Amino acid sequence: MKIIHTENAPAAIGPYSQAYVVNGVLTTSGQIPVNPATGEIPEGIAAQAEQSCKNIGALLEAAGTSFEKVYKTTCFLADMGDFAAFNEVYAKFFTSKPARSCVAVKTLPKNVLCEIEAIAVVE
Repeated sequence: MKIIHTENAPAAIGPYSQAYVVNGVLTTSGQIPVNPATGEIPEGIAAQAEQSCKNIGALLEAAGTSFEKVYKTTCFLADMGDFAAFNEVYAKFFTSKPARSCVAVKTLPKNVLCEIEAIAVVE
């Protein structure tokens, strides 16, 4: 098991790792839309979805893989009314259309609007 850590994604805000690689598979922790350089959270679902995707991308890169190797994501939305706007941004990053679950939740850490976790092949 190998812990993946990068300064290009937000630091864990609890007792967990950003990601792990086990037997050639990367599993990320949920990535909320915190800008790792500033600690700020952008306004609105589109900007938050983009930042969450960028954070996933940073973990993929740190593990030596890419968005094309992601085969499963789980997405959490604070409001299912944001589903279409979220999908518009998500589709720009996850062009290989991995399997996905997307659920609405009552609240997310730091009261953000979305969170994304991913599973990818590392070769």
